[in-house]
Amino acid sequence: MDLGTPWDVEKIRADFPILKEQVYGKPLVYLDNAATTQKPQAVIDTLTHYYAAENANIHRGIFCLSEQATKRFKSARHKIQEFIGAGSDKEIIFVRGATEAINLVAQCYGRAFLKKGDEVLITHMEHHSNIVPWQILAGEIGIKLKVAPINDRGELILEEFKALLTSKVKFVSVVHVSNALGTINPVKEVVRLAHEKNIPVLIDGAQAVAHTSVSVRELDCDFYVFSGHKLFGPTGIGVLYGKRELLEKMPPYQGGGDMIRSVTFEKTTYNELPYKFEAGTPHIAGVIGLGAAIDYVQSIGLSRIEAYEQQLLQYGTQKLQEIPGLRIIGIARQKSAILSFVLGEAHAHDIGTILDRQGIAIRAGHHCAMPVMRRFNVPATTRASLAFYNTRQEIDRLAEALREVTEVFR
Repeated sequence: MDLGTPWDVEKIRADFPILKEQVYGKPLVYLDNAATTQKPQAVIDTLTHYYAAENANIHRGIFCLSEQATKRFKSARHKIQEFIGAGSDKEIIFVRGATEAINLVAQCYGRAFLKKGDEVLITHMEHHSNIVPWQILAGEIGIKLKVAPINDRGELILEEFKALLTSKVKFVSVVHVSNALGTINPVKEVVRLAHEKNIPVLIDGAQAVAHTSVSVRELDCDFYVFSGHKLFGPTGIGVLYGKRELLEKMPPYQGGGDMIRSVTFEKTTYNELPYKFEAGTPHIAGVIGLGAAIDYVQSIGLSRIEAYEQQLLQYGTQKLQEIPGLRIIGIARQKSAILSFVLGEAHAHDIGTILDRQGIAIRAGHHCAMPVMRRFNVPATTRASLAFYNTRQEIDRLAEALREVTEVFR
């Protein structure tokens, strides 16, 4: 894979202050990027500047600070629109994260347009946040949840998915990249198949937007969701993209604040998009910080990021496969830079504890994907998830530490 101009990972790492930290006297190796990514100095500085020099509520103020904050807030919305290729910034709704975005769609679209007996189709590799909201809706209005199976490699069985698209299915909600397996789903084909039967599609892009270019118009999805903190931005901020014609028809999720046009004790009329879905004071700093994170990622280039991370994935896969007793869970042919594995009889939590003492931060558990663990008949996995600031040397340290684990549990 060609990275174009020389890839200077040490220069990139210098942008992330936390990567200079030590844990138990050893240099930090941060391999938990699927849970949350670290923040570049540019994002940290943006947040500091907002709170130190621009802190004011937006939209309603007629004084300088409020006008400046409002301008930056609106600029960030437009930046995000362009980042995911939306047709209008009115289609960009700010929420707390991908989880809230899915809940919003389940409640606002689901309660308005689905009825008892209708089916929502998901896959066997979904995060809990793309399972539980639909189960809640099932309890409320009587919809049914259908699950498309995956094969032993951790790939969606597309023919089975297609066969499940019966006339009863009225909504499809599918993860773009599995957080537990790394599988990259053929989401464009999923959308095409669903749209042939006029079924709207939501794509959970929480694990995708930081690692590959996304164009919602090219995908033609009806909804797309992601979280800022997995995109090198602040926590507590996320994005729901929705096609304008659908958002216009949907009732609001919460009431109060900027989501109103007028209020009397007898009746309330709602604001235009996107404000109809943004009740109360938003996470202003988070939105502005997410804009700064997008600027940073685009200054490097997502195509270059993707190519480098794929090199890391290939190298990491090779190194882990050399360790006796280690089995990688999730070996899809199209895969993001996530390595989930089991190691002999060692429990994932024990592995995580031993690695932590070596300064290596990984994730151990079910990764909010219990059905995936059951599908592969394992209680949990250890997961190393990579980002563009990771190095081969860090993967070598991971492999060396895992060999020590095998000695402990021999």
